[in-house]
Amino acid sequence: MTPDSHAGMVAATTKKSIDPVELQRLENAFRNWASAPSGIQRKLSRKRVLLIFLLIRHTGARLNEILSLHPLDDIDFSSSKVLFHKGDVQKAGTREVQIPELLADEIKSTLGELQLSNATPELFKIDPAHVRRKFYACAESAGIPRELGTPEAIRRSRAIELMQSNVPLPVVQRIMGHSTPNLAASYVLFSEEEIRKVERLHIERENKRKTSARNSFFGKIDKVRIGDIQAGLDIISIDGQSIHALVTKDSQLRLGLKPGCLVAVEVKAPWVILYKGLEEPACSAENRFKGTVLRIIKGKINSEVVVQISDRTELCAILTEYSCKSLAIKKGDPVWAVFNAAMAVIHVD
Repeated sequence: MTPDSHAGMVAATTKKSIDPVELQRLENAFRNWASAPSGIQRKLSRKRVLLIFLLIRHTGARLNEILSLHPLDDIDFSSSKVLFHKGDVQKAGTREVQIPELLADEIKSTLGELQLSNATPELFKIDPAHVRRKFYACAESAGIPRELGTPEAIRRSRAIELMQSNVPLPVVQRIMGHSTPNLAASYVLFSEEEIRKVERLHIERENKRKTSARNSFFGKIDKVRIGDIQAGLDIISIDGQSIHALVTKDSQLRLGLKPGCLVAVEVKAPWVILYKGLEEPACSAENRFKGTVLRIIKGKINSEVVVQISDRTELCAILTEYSCKSLAIKKGDPVWAVFNAAMAVIHVD
C-alpha cells in the first residue's frame, strides 16, 4: 500500500475507527454525560472533557496537542481556527486547522463560564489518564467498544471521514499534522494558502450541507476559452485529474474565473453515467474517467455505485434498478464514469 493511496488507507484502518453515524452517537453520549450533573462546577468539569472530544473529533489532533492548547493564544475565535505548535512556538512549526464556527463559540462560552465561576482558566489542563477514562465510559454508554472510543481511534476516524468525503489527501495530511515525503509532488502546483482554502471550503460545506452533490474535485483553472455565450474551463485538480466545465460568460465574469483561480467542481451523482468495460466509450461527454467499481449500495428503486477513478478520488453514480441490471456490474468490475462539461457546477472561495 502506498502512502498516498486513499482506498488503501481507508481499508487498512477501518477496523480501528468508527463511522460518522457512530461519531455522532458518541458525541450525543458525551453531551448527555456533560449535562447530567446539577452542580455548576461538576458540569463545567465535564464540559471541559466534552470540548476535548469535540476538538479531536473535528481537528483530528492528538490528545497531547489538545491538552497543550492555551485557548486565548491558540484559538482564533474570529476565524474559527486552532493553532497547533510542534516543539518551540515558531511559525515553521505551527499548523492551523479550521473548526466549525459553532465549536469555536462553544469553547468561548465555556471560557466565560469558567471565569464567572472562578474555576481554573486552564481549560484543557487535565490529567490525560482521567480524560481517557471518560472517553472509555462514554464509548461504552454509546454502545461502542471502548477501544474504538480512544482519542487515537477518534483521530483515525476523522482522517477516514475526510478521505471518504473526497478531501484531497494533501489537505488531510496537513490537517492531521502528518509529514510524508512521498506526497511532496502533490504540493507543487498548490501553495500553503490554497491548501488552507480547500480545507476551509470543505469544513464550511461539511457543516452547512447546502448541496446534495456527492462528487467534488478541488483544483486550479488551467485554461479559459471564451465563446459568444459560454466559457469553457479546463481545470487541474489537486491530485492531477483533468476536468472540463462549461459556464455562461456572465458567470465567468461574475465569479472572476481565470487561469490560476482556485475552484471546487461538483457534479451530482444522477448526472454521472457509467459504461462497463476497459475500452473508452464513444460518447459526447467531455469528462471521462476510467475506474473500478468500489462498492454498490442497492435500493428498491435506485442503486448507488461508487467508482474509484484514482488512488485518491471516487465518483458516485445513481442508477435505476433497470440500468443496474442491464449493466450487470459488480464490485471490482472495470467501468468508465462520464459526465458532460455542462453538468459541472463551479464554486469559488
